[in-house]
Amino acid sequence: MSSRLYIIEGSPRGQIVADLVKYLKLDVDIITERESDTTYKKNFPLNKIPAFIGKNGFKLSETAAVVYYLVALANNEKLEKQLAGSSAEERAKILQWVTFANSDLASSAASALFLLLGLRPFNKKQLDTSVEELEKYAQAFEKRLLEYTYLATESFSLADVMCFFVWAFAFQGAVGAEFRKKFPQLMRWFNTIGAHPLVQFSHKGYKPSEKPLDPPQGKKKEQKKEQSKQEPAKKAPAAQQPPQEKKPKHELELLGKSSFPLEDWKRKYMNEDTRPTALPWFWEHYNPEEWSMWKVEYKYNDELTMTFMSNNLVGGFFTRLFTSVKYMFGAMVVYGENNNNGIIGAIMIRGQDYKAAFQVAPDWESYSFTKLDTSKPEDKAFVEDMWAWDKPVIVNGEPREISDGKVLK
Repeated sequence: MSSRLYIIEGSPRGQIVADLVKYLKLDVDIITERESDTTYKKNFPLNKIPAFIGKNGFKLSETAAVVYYLVALANNEKLEKQLAGSSAEERAKILQWVTFANSDLASSAASALFLLLGLRPFNKKQLDTSVEELEKYAQAFEKRLLEYTYLATESFSLADVMCFFVWAFAFQGAVGAEFRKKFPQLMRWFNTIGAHPLVQFSHKGYKPSEKPLDPPQGKKKEQKKEQSKQEPAKKAPAAQQPPQEKKPKHELELLGKSSFPLEDWKRKYMNEDTRPTALPWFWEHYNPEEWSMWKVEYKYNDELTMTFMSNNLVGGFFTRLFTSVKYMFGAMVVYGENNNNGIIGAIMIRGQDYKAAFQVAPDWESYSFTKLDTSKPEDKAFVEDMWAWDKPVIVNGEPREISDGKVLK
């Protein structure tokens, strides 16, 4: 077994360790899908990410530990001294910044962004506290960088790498240009580190957002106001109420039981090789009279920024489709790179009307739906490519690499 590094694609911690592997040219497989990986489940029961397992079975988790070990694996004494420190004092100082970036700084950045992205219930007080903490940390960076080019030593080190990735994460919507203008030394350092080859794997063409993301609360407030205006309906006496006909749990339930073994297909897809085994089995059992295929595209790709945020958007959409999941299967992918990406996928639904399946999600109208005819080679190939994830997506005649994705199962 080759060495493996498990990460969450697009997360700051995932980007740090993945970029280190590429920069150091290590023989390590980077794995982003761990849900069905028995090796991961067996060796990392606490579900810690990133996680490393070597060819000899050596296991390691926690970002700081993994980062230091990867540098040691390069077997380059000069580079190791530069990145990790050449004396006890340098090593301690670098570790100080590494652990700070991975704890306090990352926690405040994630708290602000997750609240603004709707990944946590929005709370203005929590948001204000997180932004205040980021400002306090920026002041500490500003003070240090008034006299020094780098954070821990006289040269580029792991301290700069770790802190850069977390600030890059925060600058994608937790704070905007007005925040950055207040800290010129921080931004001078940030731009210096951003030009280093180590961070170019994931941050080439990176652009911080001009303003913070808007809080996701406007719609909820309007809905609450409307509900408060409406008078509660008066209940008729129980004896006078006409007997109500029992309604099916879901509109698609009216179609009855399908001959297609959906659960068998989901298991086969997750456990078998997609193209050589799973897809031939699927087409053998698929019945287009009972099911339909749809190309699903996000309408607002020009508003997407970091690829991991785009993937989180897909994950949230799939979560909100939970009442329709037993009538659906499919996958959606994020193609492209940070600040230039899009979302597209192929989803199979019970019946021929896409609205019945998708309208259970409040954000379903943010997507466009195009019916596919799998008797056409090009439509069948599109479905296979979306479910196999092994070929670039063709967008306006240009091939775009798949960076991440989600399976609806």
